[in-house]
Amino acid sequence: MDTLFIPNENDFRRWIREALRECLENMPVKEGASADPQQEPLLTRKEIAGIFRVSLVTLHEWMKQGLPFHKQGGRVYFLRSEVLEYLKQKRKPQAKLPGHE
Repeated sequence: MDTLFIPNENDFRRWIREALRECLENMPVKEGASADPQQEPLLTRKEIAGIFRVSLVTLHEWMKQGLPFHKQGGRVYFLRSEVLEYLKQKRKPQAKLPGHE
């Protein structure tokens, strides 16, 4: 008579952990990809608009004026650090022209 093995929760956890480790170790690394596991997450248009308290229309205008964005699968995403840098550059005081005060 064969012995019946009934896995418990810890068995399932171990199997999942081993499978994930194997997948991650065998995952190809893209050229230019950051090795940093804390890579900055991509944010949606709504998330960025909410963070900076602007409308989606304003966000679209910023994009037309040079706000850096990334497209993936036909969708638009942003990196918070790039948006912050863009806004810092936009808010630098402009040099005043002589006679225009």
